[in-house]
Amino acid sequence: MKFLSFIKLYVLRYIMAFFLRILAPFIKVEPKTVLFVSFGGKSYSDSPRYLFEYMKKQPKFSDYRFVWALNSPKKIEGAETVKFNSFKYFYVLLQAKYWFFNSKMAPYYYKKPSQIYLQTWHGTPLKRLGHDIADNGSTYYRSRQTYDQMVTSYDNDSRHWDYLVSPNAFSSEVFSSAFNFPRKKMLETGYPRMDRLVENDQSEVTKLKQEFGIPSDKKVILYAPTWRDNSFALSGYTFQLQVDFHKWYSALGDNYVVIFKPHYLIASNYEVPDDLTDFVFLMGANADIDDAYLMSDVLVTDYSSVFFDYAVLDRPIYFYMYDFDEYEGELRGFYLNVPEDLPNSIDKTEDELLAEIKHGDFDYERLAKFNQRFNLWNDGRSSAKIIAEVFDEN
Repeated sequence: MKFLSFIKLYVLRYIMAFFLRILAPFIKVEPKTVLFVSFGGKSYSDSPRYLFEYMKKQPKFSDYRFVWALNSPKKIEGAETVKFNSFKYFYVLLQAKYWFFNSKMAPYYYKKPSQIYLQTWHGTPLKRLGHDIADNGSTYYRSRQTYDQMVTSYDNDSRHWDYLVSPNAFSSEVFSSAFNFPRKKMLETGYPRMDRLVENDQSEVTKLKQEFGIPSDKKVILYAPTWRDNSFALSGYTFQLQVDFHKWYSALGDNYVVIFKPHYLIASNYEVPDDLTDFVFLMGANADIDDAYLMSDVLVTDYSSVFFDYAVLDRPIYFYMYDFDEYEGELRGFYLNVPEDLPNSIDKTEDELLAEIKHGDFDYERLAKFNQRFNLWNDGRSSAKIIAEVFDEN
């Protein structure tokens, strides 16, 4: 069944590539149309969202047409919405002068020379990407690509990028090698999604907690783990929860609640036990994680890049890496020296983790040094700088 599914996908790619190339000459590029896609249509989120929200406030773009592509279209004030991968979507893809995407797109996409592709990407990488992953003879990701197929998939997309957003000097170096992309074409501005975190205010936090039903009299722990490359099904990456929230409740329940936010690629469904519904609050995998950042007082993660963003809030970060030895030795490998380059040491057991959180053990000086390296460019003006460059306002 898996083999047949991959064959069908392979054939579909060639059909779509042919279809788009045939259709392209008959569709005129509209110079004031901008297409936004976040995580392949999964959500209204991340840097494309904040670029859109910045643009719609600027008088200069009052006559622009903004289009969002979503798997489940919903009303977005100031924009049209289309269903991702529908015929109308592909029509707009060929019509829009500007593409604002945050992840690798399908290999059959056809981009006209007059169109502009802004790739924002979606995080500072801890795990190795693209050309930087070692060729050890195995297959990669749940698509079971060979090494050559994997790096070619990155190259096929990056050759279309007119701009790539970089959040820090470290990422610029990594993106250059991982994506085989010239640094001179990068916008070294910081991420648009960080503007909201830099400029956050307490009234917004209060409003978000009311919206999500988070108690205002408890501290909030955000638990945001990532996926494992070697754990997947056809529907997506799977995740076996390796925490005992009953133990967390026993240790922390008097003072804390938990927001559990799975990675957007994780297909597993988790249900909060009936006796923990006042302690654990599940946030949808496709929800905007910026909301969770703002509502939380503490972050617990593993190998996800979320800690790079969260650090700008100057709040404690803990790393629960129960499978560190396996992950470091058998999967993709890290760009950083772990744990030396992180804003905290790592915990391999829940008991260690919970004890540190309970006692408030955290080194803020270490966090400040981390921010000096990774968050200097995030000054609250990333969106403005990117739009000025892309639309030649300078």
